[in-house]
Formats: sequence, structure tokens, C-alpha cells
Amino acid sequence: MSEAPATCPGTSAPDAGSASGCAGCPNRATCQSNAAAGPDPDLAAIAERMSSIKRVIVVLSGKGGVGKSTVSTQLAYSLAAPPMNQHVGLLDIDICGPSVPTLTSTQTEEVHQTASGWEPIAVSVPGSDALSPDATGTLAVMSIGHLLPSRDDAVIWRGARKHGMIKQFLRDVNWGVLDTLIIDTPPGTSDEHLSVIQTLQKSGIDGAVIVTTPQEVALADVRKEINFCRRIGVKVVGVVENMSGFVCPECAHVTNIFHPSSGGAQPMCDEFKVPFLGKIPLDPVLTRACDAGQSYASVQAEGTTSPGLSMFAEVVA
Repeated sequence: MSEAPATCPGTSAPDAGSASGCAGCPNRATCQSNAAAGPDPDLAAIAERMSSIKRVIVVLSGKGGVGKSTVSTQLAYSLAAPPMNQHVGLLDIDICGPSVPTLTSTQTEEVHQTASGWEPIAVSVPGSDALSPDATGTLAVMSIGHLLPSRDDAVIWRGARKHGMIKQFLRDVNWGVLDTLIIDTPPGTSDEHLSVIQTLQKSGIDGAVIVTTPQEVALADVRKEINFCRRIGVKVVGVVENMSGFVCPECAHVTNIFHPSSGGAQPMCDEFKVPFLGKIPLDPVLTRACDAGQSYASVQAEGTTSPGLSMFAEVVA
């Protein structure tokens, strides 16, 4: 769809396509047809499914390749591990480039269907006590990567089919009672993001964490992402600056690989009046942990220390 005017009442509004603010909009006919179709019957089922989830957080990035899935996964691990001990779900809605199976070492796991819906895949949480499951956190994940016949299969879908898949995830996955559901999204402000916002309009989204890298080419898109959140009414929990320098494994010296020509994420957050959550450097130890599907906390528990692990702990605290 083309860019909507600032007076747009929203695609789900009763007068979508017929309001005075719709005059001259190239999407007017589409919105009118959607409004005529009436409310989506799946929205009530999705709201009921989400009613057992206390908090929903989406992780966004205007630019691709900034480490959004890494932040999503490590945040999920952190919330589930002691001392937080939360019951956490991680939903990967990056339909064409799912990364969560690799980052949680669940590539070979299969999703099972029961009378209650799709059962998400349980992931081992560092520090959890198998003898006292009620006193420790849990982590469950779901991704289209778990549904493909082969992990190397490409997903070549248009927007309508992506939307249907995301609705099915939100409607049919049996998360049970969760403290937090983290939704890992693809980069940009397109189909997948609008699908999540529209299908969760009854149950709501509690906030968004935005991930960027220090250079201006990424920050330029993150500014658009912040404005996107404001326009659709989603609170920005804060911004994480990822790949903020490279940590030498020999001397621990930090070198700026991506030059922050405009000052990096901190000045941008000050300008837009959103919280700055912290910096995470490029760190070989953290990178190896992610490739192995481990959490940064489990690597620390093995006795490995590095500036990257310490700084990530500060960000997700």
C-alpha cells in the first residue's frame, strides 16, 4: 500500500475509507472493502489466547542485520533465568529469515499439535532447577523454521500468506500462562509488523525494544521505526545499540568498527525522548555463544568472562 495521509483514521476504523481524512488517499478503496467485510472473527480468539499472557514485547529494527534476533533471544533467556525466573515465550515472525531456531539450538525440534493447539518448543534455561519447576523460569519458542521440511528451504510468500501465518501463530500456539511474550520481527515497517499490530489490537502490545548499530545508515531507519511506533500507539521501551565497537579477545581493547558519525544511539534517544538501554559490543565470545544456541549467562557460568558478556548483562537487566 502507498503512504497513508497523516489524517488516516486507521485501517480498522469503522469509517475506514469513508472518513473525511481519507479523501485523496490511494488506499481508500482497499480500506473501504476491508471495512465492509466487518470485524475479523479471529481477533476474539486471539484475544482469548493472549489473555493468559501478562506482557507482550515486540523487538524491532528499522535496518536489517543489526542483531535484533540476538537481542530478542538473549533477552528471553535473561528473563527466564534466575533471578527473574519468569515464564517466557519467544515468537519468531520473521517468516522469510527465521533465526530463533539457530539461536536457541532447536533447529531439529518438531512442533506437535494437540487439542489445545500447537505446542511451542521448550528450551533449557541456565540455572533452572528441574526438581523445583514451579520455582524456576521456563522458555518456549515458536518459529516457522520449526515447520519447514528442511532448514535450508526458502519461504517465498506474498503479504497475504505471511499475514495468515502470523495470525495462526497468535491464535493457535498454546503458550499457557506466560509472564512475557517476546515477538521477534523482521526489519522495517511492513506486512509482518502491521499484521501483529492489527491482530493484537484487542489484547494490546505493552512495548517495543528497538535495536540499532552505531552508524548513521542504521540510525536513519531507526528514527523511522520510532515514528512508526508513535503513529500506531506502541510505547518504545528503549533502544539498544548493538555492535558498539569490537572487543579484542587478546587485550580487551574496544575499537569502533562502525563509526558513530552522528554520535550513535544515545544522542538520537535524547532527541526523540526515548530511553537508551545500553551498548553491546562485537564480542567473539558472545558470537560463539549465539551460534551454539547458548545464552550469555550460561557462558559466564562456565567461567568465561568478556566485556561483551558483561555489557549485555547490563542491557537486559
